[in-house]
Amino acid sequence: MACQSVAAVMDEQALLGLNPNADARYRQRAMAYFEQLKESQDAWEVCAEALAKGIYNDDHVKFFCFQVLEHQIKFRHAGLTAVQQQLIRETLMKWLQCQLMNTQPEKPFIRNKAAQVFALTFVMEYLTLWPKFFFDILSLVGLNPHGVDIYLRTLMAIDAEVVDRDILHTHEETRRNTLIKDSMREQCIPSLVESWFQILQTYQQSHPELTCQCLEVVGAYVSWIDLNLIANDRFVNLLLGQMSMEELREEACDCLFEIVNKGMDPVDKTKLVESLCQVLQSAGFFNVEQEEDVDFLAKFSRLVNGMGQSLVLSWTKLAKSGNMKETAESLQAVEAKVPLLLQLLVHEDDDISANIVGFCYEYLHVLKQLPQLTDQQKANIEAIMLAVMKKLTYDDEYNFENEGEDEAMFVEYRKQMKMLLDRLAQVSPELLLEAVRRVFTNTMQNWQTAPFMEVEVAIRLLYMLGEALPASHGAHFSGDTAKTSALQDMMRTLVSCGVSGYQHSSVALEFFETVVRYDKFFIVEPQHVPNVLMAFLDQRGLRHSSPKVRSRVAYLFSRFIKTLHKHMTAFIEDILTRIQDLLELAPPENGFLALLTSDDQLFMFEAAGVLIVNGESPVERKQALMRSLLAPLMDAFRLLLAKLLQETEEERQVSLADCLSHAVGFASRTSKAFSNKQTVKQCGCTEVYRDCLHAFLPALSCPVQRGALRSSVRSFLHRMIICLEEEVLPFIPAASEHMLKDCEAKDLQEFIPLISQITAKFKRHVSPFLQQVFMPLVLAIFEVLARPAEENDQTAALEKQMLRRSYFSFIQAIAGSGMNEVMANQGAENIERVLFTIIQGAVDFPDPIAQKTCFIILSKLVELWGGKDGLVGFPDFVYKHIVPACFLAPLKPTFDLSDAQTVLTLSECALTLKMIHLKRGLEFIHFLQQEYLPSLQVSPEIAQELCQVLQQPDVKVLKNYIKAFFQRAKL
Repeated sequence: MACQSVAAVMDEQALLGLNPNADARYRQRAMAYFEQLKESQDAWEVCAEALAKGIYNDDHVKFFCFQVLEHQIKFRHAGLTAVQQQLIRETLMKWLQCQLMNTQPEKPFIRNKAAQVFALTFVMEYLTLWPKFFFDILSLVGLNPHGVDIYLRTLMAIDAEVVDRDILHTHEETRRNTLIKDSMREQCIPSLVESWFQILQTYQQSHPELTCQCLEVVGAYVSWIDLNLIANDRFVNLLLGQMSMEELREEACDCLFEIVNKGMDPVDKTKLVESLCQVLQSAGFFNVEQEEDVDFLAKFSRLVNGMGQSLVLSWTKLAKSGNMKETAESLQAVEAKVPLLLQLLVHEDDDISANIVGFCYEYLHVLKQLPQLTDQQKANIEAIMLAVMKKLTYDDEYNFENEGEDEAMFVEYRKQMKMLLDRLAQVSPELLLEAVRRVFTNTMQNWQTAPFMEVEVAIRLLYMLGEALPASHGAHFSGDTAKTSALQDMMRTLVSCGVSGYQHSSVALEFFETVVRYDKFFIVEPQHVPNVLMAFLDQRGLRHSSPKVRSRVAYLFSRFIKTLHKHMTAFIEDILTRIQDLLELAPPENGFLALLTSDDQLFMFEAAGVLIVNGESPVERKQALMRSLLAPLMDAFRLLLAKLLQETEEERQVSLADCLSHAVGFASRTSKAFSNKQTVKQCGCTEVYRDCLHAFLPALSCPVQRGALRSSVRSFLHRMIICLEEEVLPFIPAASEHMLKDCEAKDLQEFIPLISQITAKFKRHVSPFLQQVFMPLVLAIFEVLARPAEENDQTAALEKQMLRRSYFSFIQAIAGSGMNEVMANQGAENIERVLFTIIQGAVDFPDPIAQKTCFIILSKLVELWGGKDGLVGFPDFVYKHIVPACFLAPLKPTFDLSDAQTVLTLSECALTLKMIHLKRGLEFIHFLQQEYLPSLQVSPEIAQELCQVLQQPDVKVLKNYIKAFFQRAKL
């Protein structure tokens, strides 16, 4: 061996570090040694020798040697000499020869790594240096079990390298892989197939694990080799024999599945599947009830699914080709599998059932396309419906209080059943409606004695009809009378039979979900509203023993109220009295268990607001009701805020601040009942919300727990701008002053939208206030942006980027609302400072969203101040800074013209240039031609071309030209 340039022995000290338990020093030395062997021209040959001669017994060392060899083949093969390439081949064959003589096989992880190295060598050398790869291996291993194991592992590793479609390959690798497969088909596939047959036959009794490995290989290779080599009597009979062997049946099933899945001519595919089915049926495999091995049945179900889907695909292709006879035959073949499909679909094990859903779904799709259904097909549809209804039912073991993995799997499985139900509705809505009605009516007649799962699924089916039989905007009770009368009957039964009192949380939830899904039913039959309201309000709903039910019912109650408030006028005050205790702010003492969480209470406050606002009481009464709803929140808020200011313990501060935030959130949520200021005034509620503002705003100056308190009060202000409009303005200056004190990036970023909302809403009304707050806000932003941050602090960098964007949006809101005096009255020095930040935002930060906003601002400012009577000194700023920005930004390497967002920025940049031309005319053109463009080394011809396009009226032409201009400039 060519090992002269390095010591022919390995560094024993370094090898000690390969042991997982070695200390860090040794491990580091081992890593360094690995790198040295990988990168050396010939040092790796020591590893080759160690493998060929079996020098080491330590598993970690053997694995290490294979890793070094793998690196050479993978990354340096082309640079090896012919002698070195030969050395690799010899090493592998000598190592393999050793395996044949060993009494004990190597550990699986070493065999897998060896197979990987064999496969890599094959990929590199099969087409050129080692065409006899398989013949050499087969003639060496014969039928030696250790050798066969390595051979089969190598075949699977080759499949991963050459065939596996989940692995992304380069164009070159794909071309190489195609050549390898073509050569293998020509030269060695028949021999490989013969070797598989021999292995399957020889080892099925003595070495089942090798037989299983071989079946996996056949399954992997069948997709791209000649199927006739496998799909023949001797092979299929062998596989069918193995289907009856305990240890082989699952792999044999998978292998048959791969055979069935192979792409083929539709007629041939139908024949193949039919002959396979015949043999399976006569061997007794279709007697599903007698099979107790669920793992095997799951595989068998997958095989039947594959056969069924293959037949449906054949039928689809034949139906398109117009061949009536063969189409009819393939449909017959599909129909013949339906009894087996039903046995598997209804099997008590959900995995077995889930595996057949694909075939079932596609069979229904076939029926949907047929012009007319036979009686048998209708019977099949009914049988599938019954199976689906049965399989939607919960098991006894389902744990509703503590849902784990099994429960999550059943929820997923239920989604598949729902998919089948929707498909059934498309095939025959009448049959589905009738079947659901039958099951529902029978169950509701005996709900008191029926088990919970039957009652739940009966209501669930009624609920599911809502999606399966679509109606626009939930109008299930108008139009087709057959459908509406059936749904109306079922809903009438649901709300009047007393099932809402069933003592199981799943039934309770399903009842309320269904009532709300079909809330339009109560518009048709409003007489049922009081009964259902009581169910919502008592121990069946909001006071149910299960927190999960109470939580969901709170949300459903608010939806029910929103839709049907017109039918509740007579009960409004009664409802408000009954839910009084659910509207109380839970005290921040630990250990207090409220019926509803604060999130659930939000829905209750919203529902209360909707009831008060939409009732028919006189204005004074509405005002009194709203005050009695909100006054306790204000009182509690004042008390809690006083406590918070004195509290020193942080944990207690947090719970008090939480409670204060909830109070503000609840008040805010009641205002959702109003669409605008008019409705607030009409209900006489303006004053009570003004009082809320007086109560809540002092929290802004609270020195502790600022973030939570500011956030909730700010949200309340957003709502009040919509509900109170200009009535809110007196509160804004003081609120802004507090919010700008000691603020963080996040505080500012959330405050700016509030100011922008005020600017957009009130425009001129707030001009004096904006002039006053403008510089304090801008300076607060500058101060936060200037704070140093850790170099790798991604969160801080992102917060600053978002704040910068918010700042530019704020300037845009002011410039866009026509209040140029807000900025114009800030003094020359301040204006200049702000303008420079906009130029900087347009050019220096690689953030296309912010850059786009900056160019929109610049364009607007040119429009406002760039004319003859504009701001003094501004035209000078245009030429010195805005024009250069329009060229320097797109010329930056970070300005990516293949990015859609950046292209939008470039469009705004073009519009800014257009606006400068509109305002400055020929003066601007002369400046570009005589001064600016020559300074960028732009040729006179291109400068003239650009100026001509700028003077054209069509902006689209300019945008396209500018893009091309900068693409050229960047080449």
